[in-house]
Amino acid sequence: MDAELQLNATLRAIPGASSEWNREAAQAVYDLPFNDLLFRAQTIHRKNFDPNRVQLSRLLSIKTGGCPEDCGYCSQSSHHQSGLKASKLMEVQRVIAEARKARDAGATRYCMGAAWRSPKERDMDAVIAMVEGVKALGMETCMTLGMLDLGQAQRLKQAGLDYYNHNIDTSERYYSEIISTRTFAERLDTLANVRDSGIKVCCGGIVGMGEEKADRIDMLVTLANLPEPPDSVPINMLIPIEGTPLGEAEPIEPIEFVRTIALARIMMPKSHVRLSAGRTAMSDEMQALCFFAGANSIFVGDTLLTAENPGEDKDSALFRRLGIKPMEREAQ
Repeated sequence: MDAELQLNATLRAIPGASSEWNREAAQAVYDLPFNDLLFRAQTIHRKNFDPNRVQLSRLLSIKTGGCPEDCGYCSQSSHHQSGLKASKLMEVQRVIAEARKARDAGATRYCMGAAWRSPKERDMDAVIAMVEGVKALGMETCMTLGMLDLGQAQRLKQAGLDYYNHNIDTSERYYSEIISTRTFAERLDTLANVRDSGIKVCCGGIVGMGEEKADRIDMLVTLANLPEPPDSVPINMLIPIEGTPLGEAEPIEPIEFVRTIALARIMMPKSHVRLSAGRTAMSDEMQALCFFAGANSIFVGDTLLTAENPGEDKDSALFRRLGIKPMEREAQ
């Protein structure tokens, strides 16, 4: 009975929609007994989403490699010896053709990523045409192009962009251990420009980069305390890539990863929590726990930018076993 009273007291202390989270409150939730944590996360999830629907998104690299940033996890950085060659920006019609195939295969959101520090003016017309073309297919559109100024964000909004992805990656404390070419504050500035333009924010991070538990919690506290929590929160499990500084990083313990998913769901109840990179290293049972903990979005397709991803047949088989169905596109 004492444990139950302690749990109820902890849950009563969880901030409401109008209150800010702090590390103490968030860690108290993270550290709950595992069954209590998942029960709480699933209860909140059911209040806001169909628990047996998962959003399917497709991600396409529209410009690969040659990035001037030095993110320690990324194969596309020109600072690292990953063996990846830089490519030019894809042609607009090819991008639209790939989006059409993704739509016909069941994806409702199409995400396009370019390995840039920020988009150059000469590339904006092509990027705008991609957004317009994918939008015309009836899909939600998402882009990740690096840093944006307000004018660029406004142009993308006018073209019909629904979401912009710009991850904070980790906690502010640990950030400088991973990246030196862009500050944590600059990432928040881009999020503000995206939000002020009226585009929905997609923002999460990566775990398993050698960070401490407190860093994972602080990352989620930062996200939950934004002026508006992100509409979409991708939680990536690091894929160690040879030739990058994190190529030999020790993987995060699976239960700790599930705890991170559950905390994200509890702290951001109305956000889509995306089980993102790293699923090839997860067992079916681990993914099932993540879905129970509140993850309700995944990327489908054989690749995520340059990394491997479970094939659609494997995902379909898992969904059948779990009784999960793809989420239908939200009405615009």
